[in-house]
Amino acid sequence: MLRSLHWKLGLICAALAAIFIAFLAVNPLAAPGGESSRSLLTSVLVALIAVLALGAVPALYAAQRVTRPVRHFAQFARQISQGNLDQKAWVETSDEIGDLARDLNHMVAVLKATIEDLSAEHQRSVAILEAMADGIVITDGNGDIALINPAAERLLSTTASRAVGRSIIRVSRDHNLAQLARDCLLAPPSSPLIRPIEIGSPRRSIRAVATPVVREGRREALLVLQDVTELRRVDAVRREFIANISHELRTPIATIKAIVETLKEGALDDPLAARDFVDKMEVEVDGLAQMVGELLELLRIEAGQVPLRIEPLDVAPLAQKSAERLRAQADRAGVSLEVDISPDLPRALADGDRVGQVLINLIHNAIKFTPSGGAIRVNASLADGQVCLSVVDNGTGISPRDIPRVFERFYKADRSRSSGGTGLGLAVAKHIVQAHGGRIWVESEEGKGSKFTFTLPAEPVASTIPLHTNC
Repeated sequence: MLRSLHWKLGLICAALAAIFIAFLAVNPLAAPGGESSRSLLTSVLVALIAVLALGAVPALYAAQRVTRPVRHFAQFARQISQGNLDQKAWVETSDEIGDLARDLNHMVAVLKATIEDLSAEHQRSVAILEAMADGIVITDGNGDIALINPAAERLLSTTASRAVGRSIIRVSRDHNLAQLARDCLLAPPSSPLIRPIEIGSPRRSIRAVATPVVREGRREALLVLQDVTELRRVDAVRREFIANISHELRTPIATIKAIVETLKEGALDDPLAARDFVDKMEVEVDGLAQMVGELLELLRIEAGQVPLRIEPLDVAPLAQKSAERLRAQADRAGVSLEVDISPDLPRALADGDRVGQVLINLIHNAIKFTPSGGAIRVNASLADGQVCLSVVDNGTGISPRDIPRVFERFYKADRSRSSGGTGLGLAVAKHIVQAHGGRIWVESEEGKGSKFTFTLPAEPVASTIPLHTNC
């Protein structure tokens, strides 16, 4: 179309030039004021006007055919710049403008596919960052945070809106983390720096890994914050467990070894002494057997290898039976032992043998730490669909600093409480109760006694027993 337009305009210009040349050839010396000159000039002007009139129509048509696609392309470009990639350029010719429209449509299709791929990739990256358990922080060359994921927000007690654009020292309030980011910017590429850091309140143990990265020609620091608080706690518990069990085994083994050596050195020749030593050895062996048995029991319960026979259970007869098993021991200690449970209390859904084991452990502890003349009482109530059983004594009590740890394996609160037992009874009781879906806790005041309480799910039946809001 452009070639045809150029041809038409050239034809018009050639016609005008021919008329002008003809005019000069016919009357080169005509006087300006002569009659023939005016007549010829008039003829030339008329011819010129006629030629222009005849050329204007196709010229206007050609101009319209050029400007209409241009206006369409301008509107098309505005739509694309606004992000509307579903537009298509108008194509109605097969000339250069048609070729341009087809090329634009192909370019927009490729651009749309590229943007969709980049958007999908961005969404995947965002999903990965948000789902990661490790904190991710990217800082620029000035130490300002450029990116932070939700895990890092939780570790640093901040939000992305408050953190991005601010320095890492202001966000974390930790000089060690800020120093790690600065050192990372000076480190060789792909050379991660690893440092342990304590941050937050309460303090959290963090394994911080800083890696220098180059993005768009600028160095940045990529910080990966791994919360290892729980791992360190588990490791500390493991070390403490090994130390405790080593301590518990050392004393009876040393005692048995001393007895054996004494017997070998001649005590066997004295029947009375030999009998006494054998009795002491038997006590130590029984203690070792009890500790090993309770430890194996605890490990099986923790591993879920002890199946529970859940059935409706009358707690009053069970509590009375457990108390009777320890009544002789209570009498020797000069401690009264009473069970005060209403026979109308709804039944619990529990394993009777395991619940009896919990009651025996709690009553046995109460007898050990209640002085002569003291009293122990076992009672029960109903609260929020739970049967609450309590063992209450007026013994030595537990100090506030020891209460959070009394249910730990091998933990013994003080010297008076470490005089006997394995330190596993309360740990076993806790895991049995938790296996039933209940909970166990202690309320105690040093010098005034303790109250150990645990809950069991109650059988869903109507009851006239007063319903308490708590145990």
